[in-house]
Amino acid sequence: MPGRAAPTARRIRVGAELRKLRERSGLSSTQAAALLGIGQGQLSNVETARFGVSASRVRAMADIYSCDDPEFVEALTGMAEDRSRGWWEGYRDALPGALLDLAELEHHATALRTAHTVHIPGLLQTEDHAREICLQAIPELSPEAVESRVAHRVRRQALLHRPDSPAPYQATVHEAALRMQFGGPAVARAQLEHLLRMSALDHVTIRVIPFGIGSYPGSGQTINYLHGAVPQLDTVQLDQSHGPAFVDGTEQMQQYRELFARLDSLSLTPAESNSFIRDVADSL
Repeated sequence: MPGRAAPTARRIRVGAELRKLRERSGLSSTQAAALLGIGQGQLSNVETARFGVSASRVRAMADIYSCDDPEFVEALTGMAEDRSRGWWEGYRDALPGALLDLAELEHHATALRTAHTVHIPGLLQTEDHAREICLQAIPELSPEAVESRVAHRVRRQALLHRPDSPAPYQATVHEAALRMQFGGPAVARAQLEHLLRMSALDHVTIRVIPFGIGSYPGSGQTINYLHGAVPQLDTVQLDQSHGPAFVDGTEQMQQYRELFARLDSLSLTPAESNSFIRDVADSL
């Protein structure tokens, strides 16, 4: 018998949100299962994303758990109804699951924000720049693994070129990332020229934090903020040495919203940033 397909990132989030609703209602899993007319094991399988859940069941759970936020319930229902699997599933056997989850969450995001200190954001990297980054991985990747990661990263970028209302994307990039010459001056210059072309798109905004700003919040992390259909379904992805990590706690999300607001107050305007990037490119 073939193994059950790995749960999608969105199915995992649906289960987690249903568990949070149950816990806030004060119901144990046994009590909730009895009220729903299902077994406790079935409820556990839904909350841990072993099984999917129907839209009607999501609404029933929200009602039993006394959730009085109809927009949130409808957004959660929409996620539960969507059983589709995207292009990233083709990399299931070649890449870590967290990279597939990132691609899935990016694909469904209503808007995207990112902040980078020493790297150009993945969605804005040229193929040569991305390859150089992958070649520096520890432990060292095989040539096949490098090319799989590069192809996956380039494929992720397609969401910025959707003909049907692509999601707004804003990248805050520190001057250090602009001056890192990954692959040498020619590759670095081509990367900066690519940033300028991307910033010309109506839905793409690039803002630079120059060295002169000094310290700023979040400087030690690469942060991707992925907006959901409602704020309660937002997700933050952090780059770590062992791979992407995801957070979605209510207090955590508020902290990252405040962090990005602070970055906006410190960074150059889009026009100033374009001029800054042009100057760095011309210096190479």
